[in-house]
Amino acid sequence: MKQLLLDGAKELGINLTETQLNQFMMYKSLLQEWNEKMNLTAITEDREVMTKHFLDCMTIQKAIDMNTQKTVIDIGTGAGFPGLVIKIAFPHLELTLVDALKKRLTFLEEVINQLGLKGIKCIHSRAEDLGKNKAYREGFDICASRAVANLAVLSEYTLPFVKIDGYLMALKGQKIEEELEQGKKAIKILGGQLEEVIHAGVPFTELDHKIAKIRKVKPTATKYPRKAGEPTKAPLGV
Repeated sequence: MKQLLLDGAKELGINLTETQLNQFMMYKSLLQEWNEKMNLTAITEDREVMTKHFLDCMTIQKAIDMNTQKTVIDIGTGAGFPGLVIKIAFPHLELTLVDALKKRLTFLEEVINQLGLKGIKCIHSRAEDLGKNKAYREGFDICASRAVANLAVLSEYTLPFVKIDGYLMALKGQKIEEELEQGKKAIKILGGQLEEVIHAGVPFTELDHKIAKIRKVKPTATKYPRKAGEPTKAPLGV
């Protein structure tokens, strides 16, 4: 499994050390162990965790050089995807993990402690509430997100956190074109601009994922994000 991860990461332009490989192995074991008592993921088989979780999250390196970034926030991180994977692969990053479910954060804190990771904050909050907090608003180089919501909704959850000239990196599946059609207006309203869509094949799988790279070009109006539930009920520009 270690070799699979090492080779797959190399294909994505990431050279993992023995320490990082061991951290990923421990992360995998903790994910499998905790998943027996709470629902963290439907993907539990060793090889699939390596490819469909870890390598999948690392495809972000195909879209932007994470070595040059400093601060990352992951909204709706779940079991730590993609944020915690990115942090292990790029230890210099300052990471903030946000989730509305406290028990997921309890799991993540356990992983962080066991792996000896530093420079990570775990925040129990809804994106709609935290996005109004001046301490976090427009304070991050990158907001990384995987499988949280369609782009129109996701943009309202995430773009308020991104600083000017920072990026929302939305890791998506095959149907991104249709999401972009609906989400373009929302992205513009929120101060973003689609720079490109990157094809990112996941090593050792048939998966051809796509990443929307959205640059923050102007501040997000203070009325966004709207209060809890509204972005989902009435997506901007749709």
